[in-house]
Amino acid sequence: MGKNKLAKFADMQRYPHVFEPPCSYKEDIPFEMRGCWNSSFFRNDGPIVLELGCGRGEYTVGLAALFPDRNYIGVDIKGARMWTGATRSLEAGMQNVAFLRVNIELIDRFFGPDEVSEIWLTFPDPQMKKSTKRLTSTFFLERYRRILKSGGRIHLKTDSNFMYTYTCANVDHNRLPVEFRTDDLYAGGNTDYILSIRTHYEEQWLERGMSIKYIVFNLPHEGELTEPDVEIDVDDYRSYGRSKRSGLQTRK
Repeated sequence: MGKNKLAKFADMQRYPHVFEPPCSYKEDIPFEMRGCWNSSFFRNDGPIVLELGCGRGEYTVGLAALFPDRNYIGVDIKGARMWTGATRSLEAGMQNVAFLRVNIELIDRFFGPDEVSEIWLTFPDPQMKKSTKRLTSTFFLERYRRILKSGGRIHLKTDSNFMYTYTCANVDHNRLPVEFRTDDLYAGGNTDYILSIRTHYEEQWLERGMSIKYIVFNLPHEGELTEPDVEIDVDDYRSYGRSKRSGLQTRK
């Protein structure tokens, strides 16, 4: 039998690479690592890459293993899920991995300007009811700008047609440079080895015959960001691990 939540939370509190700052909701208490992750924790000059909404941390740990010269930080508010990646990386002795347990909407309180080079969004909740809760909305893009180097990359990998369509509309509306996009990542069978890392739920979605969407775009510092005026069909299925979409119907 696996550990219960209380045991996992106890582990997380003693893990040296896990940060659970009590100042998460207090703007007047500075986070000691903000602006100095490289010098104070990683002790190198490697680029910092975030996985926001990291869940079990499959991408955080998988990418860190592929690129030991880069530093990876998984961010999520759900500590019991994060425990899996935190434990795996600790047992493997990985020195380029950390985990941060905070709400993503507060992300700019924990990283300084230009401190982050890249952001991964792996299967976030589409948040179809409210645009400001979507991790690719202008609400969040403005926050990413405060911590990303200008032109830094943002990756979105999703099973949700709604999330993918909305993100593409937002990116195109704001004329953000796109490096690559596809609405069926594995159709050709020649996927980049980086993208071959798969989360627990992604494997289940693929078994159901669902296509995986992917887009990577750049976020310059300059230019005003505005929301696109677009109507998008909502997803007509319930994804694994997500709350029931009550009150939502597919538009006819």
